[in-house]
Amino acid sequence: MSSQRSEDRRFYLLFGTMLAAYVGLILMLIGADILYMLQHTWASFGKGLPWTETLLHNPIITALGEEEIQYAIKLTLLSCTLTAILSVLVGVPAGYILARFKFPFSRLIDAIMDIPIVLPPLVVGLSLLILFQFWPFTLTVPGTGKTFNTFVVYQIPAVILAQFSVAAAFAIRTMKVSFEQLNPRFESVALTLGCTRIEAFFRVVLPDVTRAMLAAGSIAWARALGEFGPLLIFAGATRRKTEVLSTTVFLELSIGNLEAAVAVSLYMVFAAIVILVLIRYLGEKSL
Repeated sequence: MSSQRSEDRRFYLLFGTMLAAYVGLILMLIGADILYMLQHTWASFGKGLPWTETLLHNPIITALGEEEIQYAIKLTLLSCTLTAILSVLVGVPAGYILARFKFPFSRLIDAIMDIPIVLPPLVVGLSLLILFQFWPFTLTVPGTGKTFNTFVVYQIPAVILAQFSVAAAFAIRTMKVSFEQLNPRFESVALTLGCTRIEAFFRVVLPDVTRAMLAAGSIAWARALGEFGPLLIFAGATRRKTEVLSTTVFLELSIGNLEAAVAVSLYMVFAAIVILVLIRYLGEKSL
């Protein structure tokens, strides 16, 4: 008996060590960014500057005062929110169909849903760019003299479309799992009582997946926040035009402004932590 307990302790110790090693790596990555920023604060204190002036000149605060970064924050919030809403609007019906019905090529379609997840991000962006070079996107918009793709490619709509192309796949997967966990019996009872399919869906099914919808939207929002490759290829990284926080890090690094790049990275880390906590909360409640 004691030998078995000893084996169990070694088993848990081995697995716990692996978990702790990876968690430690993540915390060290975040901690390195924070310590890098604190070095500037400590250096200012060492010069005898007042603490108020030191805080105001901290790179994290200074970055918020830059017009380019302010624009990137606004566009990021706008694009991620629109992407999350569109992803849920597509994820609910797509997840429902995939979870409840078996039809020809359903397995193939289910596999296609994972393509944006497994493809390299740069390939997604390149494919979007190539797609908009073909008909009907090259048709002239009446009254403008410009083709349709000129209003999308390297414009704000390209930011949202690039984020949506990847984030929607995660929302569909989340909703599919949620619908699979629901007992279809209640929906069947509603149908026998005279409800149409759409009435049964909105009255019986949809109220039970409200939290799952919020979780799917949060996942899509977080995925859109971290998108970079498709944005760089399809939307570009133009200052105060198609610049979001992920491309801001790239632009700041390209001009050697490491402090601003780290500051923006910390903004994204903070936003990611908030979203992940929300996802965990909504996920547990939905279960």
